[in-house]
Amino acid sequence: MDGRPCTGRIELAGAKNSALRLLAATLLTSEPVRLTNYPSQLLDAKIHVGMLERLGKSPSLEGEDAIVITEAKTPPAQLEWPGRSIRNTLLILGCLLTRMGEGRVPLPGGCKLGERKYDIHVGIFEKLGARVWEEGDDLCAKTDERLVGADIHLPIRSTGATENAILCGTLAKGVTRVWNPHVRPEILDLVGMLRSMGAKIEVFGQEHIRIDGVETLSGCDHRVIPDNMEAITWLVAAVITGGDVEIADFPYADLEVVLAHLTAAGARLFRSENSLIVRGGRPYPLEISTGPHPGINSDVQPILAAWAAAALGESRIVDLRFPGRYAYAAEMQKLGVQYAVEGDLLTINGAGIALKGGRTKALDLRAGAALALCGLIAKGTTTIEDAWQIGRGYVNFGQKLRSLGVEVELGRSAAS
Repeated sequence: MDGRPCTGRIELAGAKNSALRLLAATLLTSEPVRLTNYPSQLLDAKIHVGMLERLGKSPSLEGEDAIVITEAKTPPAQLEWPGRSIRNTLLILGCLLTRMGEGRVPLPGGCKLGERKYDIHVGIFEKLGARVWEEGDDLCAKTDERLVGADIHLPIRSTGATENAILCGTLAKGVTRVWNPHVRPEILDLVGMLRSMGAKIEVFGQEHIRIDGVETLSGCDHRVIPDNMEAITWLVAAVITGGDVEIADFPYADLEVVLAHLTAAGARLFRSENSLIVRGGRPYPLEISTGPHPGINSDVQPILAAWAAAALGESRIVDLRFPGRYAYAAEMQKLGVQYAVEGDLLTINGAGIALKGGRTKALDLRAGAALALCGLIAKGTTTIEDAWQIGRGYVNFGQKLRSLGVEVELGRSAAS
């Protein structure tokens, strides 16, 4: 990466945060489910497909952006998975529990309940009538008969908890109401697919969701929504490099608040019927706080931190959902980014595109993408170790950078 303006056209992949949930939902039926606009090359998607195979499913790819999932045998109650786990195992447990009456899955990294706050998921299972316990690094749940619908009051607007409550409620006996849900694009995509499968779900805004349980669900054909996180990443890349990029199938409705902030902070955006054209602009400092949809998603803040690094002046970021999620800033500092953390506040003193290349490390998916963005405006060569993290959520990230005129070399474990 060498500081050239990004120019070209980008086709967005299907959303990672939606595709993984849809994969889990295929466990609710014995019939075939076909997903199009499916991001088959994502590392997390590949892990999830492997888990489905262990659970009796037979996935088959159709090209690079469609998958058909059929059932070879009735799913076993236990997911045996020796490799790297993902947080979606909690949704797998919910699907097994509501369809099979029991389930056992590994927790991501073998963490205990209190350490990663799985308690909210446990509370959902128990509210619907299941017994829940830990055995080693596994989480187990069982009910003597079907789950029974109930009123579930979520203590926080959690995306994962909302998804699990919906999934469990689809085959539960009676009515399940989810109060204080986090209704965001990925939730609505999941609801849309479940309705196509025969589920009875009503969404009453951010107040509550009603699920009338049914006996069985059928298969369906469903298109995954475009990835709004990828969309914002390429938008920021275009502006901070002074480039000219067209982003096809841009999800405007999902990103209204972020677009308002970035337009006010210097982005020059032009909307066409099916795409967004970013004609550079000059990045100015930002002041943002993350929060539930339609606010700014926590995943977006590392990407906006890269914007702040390119802006001349002081930007302030507060993450209200995951306080203190700023470890990536120390990696940005290796490229010359000046920052400070005071409590839940991250301050970045942008240098107006005066960064220098260096060796950094991707601590997680979005942190890796943010480092790559900083590398676009750094003089010299930027090296990102553990770049495989980027491949967890971006399809053909390196290839798309090249299509925008960026010089990229990929290690054997990096995202292609």
